[in-house]
Amino acid sequence: MPDVLTWTLVAVVSTAIVWRGSGLLERASERLAAYYRLPDIVQGAVVVAVGSSFPELSTTVISTLVHGEFELGVAAIVGSALFNILVIPALSGLVSREPLQANRDLVYKEAQFYMIAVAVLTLTFSFAIIYQPLPSTDGAIRGELTRPLALLPVALYGLYLFVQYQDTLDHEGDDDTRDIHPVREWGLLALSLVVIVIGVEGLVRAAINFGDIFGTPSFLWGITVVAAGTSIPDAFVSIRAARHGRGITSIANVLGSNTFDLLVCIPAGVLIAGTAAINFSIAAPMMAALTAATVVLFLMMRTRMILSRRECVALLVIYVVFLVWIGAETFGVLDWVPSLPPAP
Repeated sequence: MPDVLTWTLVAVVSTAIVWRGSGLLERASERLAAYYRLPDIVQGAVVVAVGSSFPELSTTVISTLVHGEFELGVAAIVGSALFNILVIPALSGLVSREPLQANRDLVYKEAQFYMIAVAVLTLTFSFAIIYQPLPSTDGAIRGELTRPLALLPVALYGLYLFVQYQDTLDHEGDDDTRDIHPVREWGLLALSLVVIVIGVEGLVRAAINFGDIFGTPSFLWGITVVAAGTSIPDAFVSIRAARHGRGITSIANVLGSNTFDLLVCIPAGVLIAGTAAINFSIAAPMMAALTAATVVLFLMMRTRMILSRRECVALLVIYVVFLVWIGAETFGVLDWVPSLPPAP
């Protein structure tokens, strides 16, 4: 019991730290976006998205280098991506005073590019299985992800940045930027990233210890608790944007964060470590679930270009169903995916 209370306190304090860090991040990114005259969708999809995805990047690098568990990092990022796609837009829409607004750029550029990102990452995993197969004793299909293969999704993210850059050329901002000092705002942005990483590290450690205390399988808390913990900055930033009537920035942050997570955060661990083993028997169904969730959000945004409260509730229900399914697979209640949970 004392351990539970201790780590509960750590989780509460860490949440407060992340909240503060995300507030600093939002302020700095808004002022920098105004100073450089960036459109709302670029601000949400690149500036805020990359910053708020720092916890996911740290998770992949640390789990691969320190613990030698690349699969744990992938599970956390896929779980984070599902949390971003289903929970964050739902919460943002529910706290917003009006239905969450979308536009054609979100639907036909951000959402569809994100679906391309999912497809490219799945293809990258497939190439690892085909060209670098690994022996398996438990029936799972495994392969070795190498640096050249990891560069494929990174190259696609470079194309994504180029497309976003083209949007900035057509945008003319009308904000008063005379009181904005870019060096100070960049410093504040860097400070916010440090604060967010410290807070999320506390949340992740709390989740790990809760798993040990309650005997929870590592895969389960990796794709749920750790994933949700690393998504808190995205949630806070998107909810704040929605409450201030900036629905486009709110949703763009979610899609941009997920694009960065899949195309940069997952390959980062491989690029640093050199190689990493990938369990395709787990990766394929997880990517399928992520694709389905993205299609659902895409269709909801396309209807009247808004996200209604009823649709927000539906997104939350879908996420709960996903959690129940993962729990049932992990504890052997269901066996729809034979290799889930993965063998140690």
